[in-house]
Amino acid sequence: MGFPVILPLSALLIAINALPAAAGDCCQRYRHHGRPWHDIHHGIHELENRIALLQADPKVDHDDKGPIMTGARAEIRRLSATLDPPGWRWTVPCCYRRKPIHVR
Repeated sequence: MGFPVILPLSALLIAINALPAAAGDCCQRYRHHGRPWHDIHHGIHELENRIALLQADPKVDHDDKGPIMTGARAEIRRLSATLDPPGWRWTVPCCYRRKPIHVR
């Protein structure tokens, strides 16, 4: 096997190994969380964007945008309260579960 054969073969192996990782991102979007969880997060994101745009707009009077931002923040708190607490899935055990290291 010479150089012209090894280079395309190695590129093919790299591409084959990379494909499942890329495909898993789009196909497994709702694997850990259900559709309502993602909808709530999308709603929170939209409200935060609305607040940011109002804060950055110098043409809108502070008296006009104050109640809108206050209502949006209250809605964010209400939506956040409907979410379950985060349950992180770690590949390694937590450091608090490990036995302490004693140095002599």
